[in-house]
Amino acid sequence: MREATLRDRIAKLLAASDRSNVPPFMVMDVMSAAEQIEAVGGHVIHMEVGQPAAPAPRTAIAAARAALEGGRIDYTSALGIPSLRERIAKHYRERYGLALDAGRIVVTTGSSGAFILAFLAMFEPGDKVAVTVPGYPPYRHILTALGCEPVLIETSGQTRHALTGEALLAAHRNSPLKGVLVGSPANPTGTMMSREALTDLMTAAQSAGIRFISDEIYHGLDYAFPAVTAAELSEHALVINSFSKYFCMTGWRIGWMVVPQPLVRPIERLQQNLAISVPTLSQIAAEAAFDSREEMDAIKRGYVENRRVLIEGLPKAGLSKFLPADGAFYLYADVSDFTCDSFAFAKQMLEQAHVAATPGVDFDPLHGKSFIRFCYARSLDDMREAIARIARWLGAGP
Repeated sequence: MREATLRDRIAKLLAASDRSNVPPFMVMDVMSAAEQIEAVGGHVIHMEVGQPAAPAPRTAIAAARAALEGGRIDYTSALGIPSLRERIAKHYRERYGLALDAGRIVVTTGSSGAFILAFLAMFEPGDKVAVTVPGYPPYRHILTALGCEPVLIETSGQTRHALTGEALLAAHRNSPLKGVLVGSPANPTGTMMSREALTDLMTAAQSAGIRFISDEIYHGLDYAFPAVTAAELSEHALVINSFSKYFCMTGWRIGWMVVPQPLVRPIERLQQNLAISVPTLSQIAAEAAFDSREEMDAIKRGYVENRRVLIEGLPKAGLSKFLPADGAFYLYADVSDFTCDSFAFAKQMLEQAHVAATPGVDFDPLHGKSFIRFCYARSLDDMREAIARIARWLGAGP
């Protein structure tokens, strides 16, 4: 009896908290399953994770190497190395024609660290924050882990899968919102918001007292028209960006925020306590990355070609329906002609065709069972081989 009681007590001591009970980020599980196939000699075409095949910019690598050879890598200011913050501000002048105070720039551990800091600084436990579906899963999961309530708003083809001001206000009337988060170019759809659409949404949010967060980590990877930053339209918006996508620096875990002035000091205090500072080596490399525009734009042209190959090739393989691919490096394909279970579809495609992609249910718990996300950030040869494998697997190829 005593042993049973002791076991129960130990079990309670080791039990995970309720807030940790968030769904897995399925793309990472798919990547792990693909690695298991590769460990026994299989050749997997990786289209699951949003990760460029290209390495970090040459200037970034050279700067990091020089810093390592120079000796100590110390803590930095919690807000980031001043010269990096100034360089990011200069980036907004160069790309958007926007004069931005470097004092509003906060360097973060990737966009993931930025989401945590932003949510902690802007919302209280129990606050409701609108996110669109389909959308990036960690938006919902991080909010949930922090005690907030994500409110899912469906988008449709009628608005090119962009959230409208009307839809936001309708959701707000139904259940009062404290914030809204949108991404453009979006993950997983690749769709983008025009200046008019973004202005309409931000105006609606401000009129209702809803805080606005703009995820802009795919800026620079825009094909249909130039991406618009929310920082151009309002000083009250909080903007999140990253060196992971355009600059091909995923594993360096380095990003930034443009923060409304009243939130700078609160976020600084949070950063001091949660991380002390962002890895110094990554900050040094990131500052140098801005000097590699030509190299990065050449990689972007490769994505454009990959996008063309998929748009032309997937219909021949049997997948003829997908959302507009305005930016980023994703195609969100409708697989309802073959399945009503995107998780099982992705699992079988990986096991049988050795093509890794992410089930849409990860991005949209409402309707994602009919979609698969393909990332086209790998090589052109990989894209062609993936189409051939999918065609054979679906019975549409030799």
